[in-house]
Amino acid sequence: MTITAPAPRPSAEIEERGTPIYSKSKGFWEQAVLYVFVIVPFLALFAAVPLMWGWGLGWLDVALLVGMFAITGHGITVGFHRHFTHGSFKAVAPLRAALVVAGSMAIQGPVTQWVADHRRHHAFSDREGDPHSPWRYGSTLPALTKGLFHAHIGWLFDRNQTNPARYAPDLLKDSVVRRTGAWFILWAFLGLALPALLGGLITMSWAGAASGFFWGGLVRVAVLHHVTWSINSICHTVGARPFAARDKSANVWPLAILSMGESWHNLHHADPTCARHGVLPGQIDSSARLIWLFERFGWVRDVRWPDPVRLAAKRVALFNP
Repeated sequence: MTITAPAPRPSAEIEERGTPIYSKSKGFWEQAVLYVFVIVPFLALFAAVPLMWGWGLGWLDVALLVGMFAITGHGITVGFHRHFTHGSFKAVAPLRAALVVAGSMAIQGPVTQWVADHRRHHAFSDREGDPHSPWRYGSTLPALTKGLFHAHIGWLFDRNQTNPARYAPDLLKDSVVRRTGAWFILWAFLGLALPALLGGLITMSWAGAASGFFWGGLVRVAVLHHVTWSINSICHTVGARPFAARDKSANVWPLAILSMGESWHNLHHADPTCARHGVLPGQIDSSARLIWLFERFGWVRDVRWPDPVRLAAKRVALFNP
């Protein structure tokens, strides 16, 4: 079985002159910490099934899980992705700092590194140089299966790190991002400690604290990790492609709510700076709604909302009415 892959791009593009693509290789301790933050929440997700069966899931557990998922998830989608990576809107300094904190609590890495990786992904999307393309090993079924694993999680363990000095120099010069982002370890710890603290205080028990840590901390991190990584893997393999893009980005509607609008991925790659990804009727995009709310409060400005003329020009003929 063979699936059509994107056309290869000349490898010379990857050897451009100037600032190197990679900044350094991850050391032993960096790799060790990465394994801990990827594997431990994943194990907690597995443990959640027998725990729910034998113990039950209380309303407080659900509230902490959903609340922390919404806060940290939108920190990634609205903050790390649409604002810091693509400049879909401009935000006041306090909101910028808050978005750095919320996104960091998702434990997906410091903001400058996250942005550098994602900008590099767009620069070489589904071609040589893309850090997490599922088409990395080819288009046959075995190659694509291997590529899906790489795109979903395998790429995280590559020792070569994308160079923020090349792909995120604006953030390195931004005092708000630089100072707030420097406390990444603290914010990551807070993302696990906050639900534990709330669970303990609300129930006035150590059991409540432990439950809050498990559901609002570990399980929430694991679910959000795999939703985010699914955009890299699933949304570049299968789905609808109503807009013309130079890669295999696609819309996967079952992920729309959990991904907070990020799975309308085809439009995003067709028009990366657009603040709304779900631009067609019925496409739920909570991240865009939150940006709209911030705009109403006066916290953001110069929002790049969808342009009907621009969208029509990118519409694939097959999907046109």
